[in-house]
Amino acid sequence: MAVTGAAVTGLPGVLEAAENAVAVQGRSRVVVATDRNVLKGEIVQQVLEAMLNRCVAKLTGSRTAADGWKKLFKPSDVVGIKVNCLFGKGVSTRPEVAHAIVKGLLSAGVKEDNIIIWDRSTSDLVKVGYKPNTGSGVKCYGDDGDWGELITHGTFKGRITKVISEKITALVNAPILKTHGIAGISNALKNHYGSFDNPGSHHGNHCNPAMPDFNSLPMVKNKTRLVVCDAIRPQYDGGPGLKADAQWNFYSLIVGTDPVAVDYHGLQIIQRKREETGVGAIKPKVTEWLAAAQERGVGTCDPGKIEIVSV
Repeated sequence: MAVTGAAVTGLPGVLEAAENAVAVQGRSRVVVATDRNVLKGEIVQQVLEAMLNRCVAKLTGSRTAADGWKKLFKPSDVVGIKVNCLFGKGVSTRPEVAHAIVKGLLSAGVKEDNIIIWDRSTSDLVKVGYKPNTGSGVKCYGDDGDWGELITHGTFKGRITKVISEKITALVNAPILKTHGIAGISNALKNHYGSFDNPGSHHGNHCNPAMPDFNSLPMVKNKTRLVVCDAIRPQYDGGPGLKADAQWNFYSLIVGTDPVAVDYHGLQIIQRKREETGVGAIKPKVTEWLAAAQERGVGTCDPGKIEIVSV
């Protein structure tokens, strides 16, 4: 399973396919699927999987979901699914979302043994409901202090997870949409604060430009094939920890290949809810990391270059 950080560039046509999948007259496509039937006290897995498949088909301009998954991933890929589990149930990526992604990857021919669901800590995964596995089949485990070599990239300086640097050829970023007391929101870019050893050292100035610098690392940016945001019950205030009375049923998945565009759209959703509830908008200075990420080529936060599609 060991693959070097640069190995993805040796897979002919993979990056081109991902890029072409969302190039709509020069705009980044973000697809939102909403279905009230996805949440009936518990997640209805079949509905969730159908939502994700509709997103992938629309995102890639494919006739079927399976065709869409095949445009984004190859049978030879080793795929990491980065979830966010630090603060426990309710404000973490639901296992059902990760399992729906796994099913899509399998439809593209990716082998079970070549899929890794991971986060910073195995104990964090367990408290959210994930079942650790380091044996055969789909892997699920935490970094648990096993970091790679020290990397400096702009203002980022830390040890990156070996999952990204050594093991995978493709990455699915699977965050949950919520607010963050320092960065404004926690979504795709912030999800990677579980991908290196010293996140506490990279929160200054609202995580800017450290967060854009990390996400612009070639091994992160070039391996990111898909972003699947859990927006079933977002949290509009009090994050990143659980504040149950600041959550609401949104019944949605937000899917794209541009993490900056997905974050920008997620921010608009949070801002609208904050306006409705009278909490007050997140100040623009707090989310200046969006523009910094755009400047670094991670994606776009220009609404004129983002196409939002509902399915």
